[in-house]
Amino acid sequence: MRALFSFIGRHWCACSLLLLSTVTLLSLWPLDSLPPVPGSDKTHHLIAYAAVAFPAALARPRAWGLWLLSFWGWSGLIELAQPWANRYGEWLDLAANGVGIVIGFGFAWLCRRWPGAVKRPIS
Repeated sequence: MRALFSFIGRHWCACSLLLLSTVTLLSLWPLDSLPPVPGSDKTHHLIAYAAVAFPAALARPRAWGLWLLSFWGWSGLIELAQPWANRYGEWLDLAANGVGIVIGFGFAWLCRRWPGAVKRPIS
């Protein structure tokens, strides 16, 4: 586990950008109908943005406010752009994105306090 957290700590920016790019692409890809996947659409938003937020939160905990607002702002722009991509932007999706970001930060906070999981400090 420590090796994974160390890798994320060293490559946090690339990890977050890769995840954010993937979420952006999947969110703006035109679809005729949503694919049949288990779980709620809001759960998918929550998980996706928790994953996006986790690397930055793990590696740069002191800048949490900036990252939180940046990721949430980006998710808002995606929701506004979705109607032009044959998708539906929803306020509840934006709320689920925000909750996911907070969960990602919370999970990173817990991981930083787990004994031996992360060398202090990553940042």
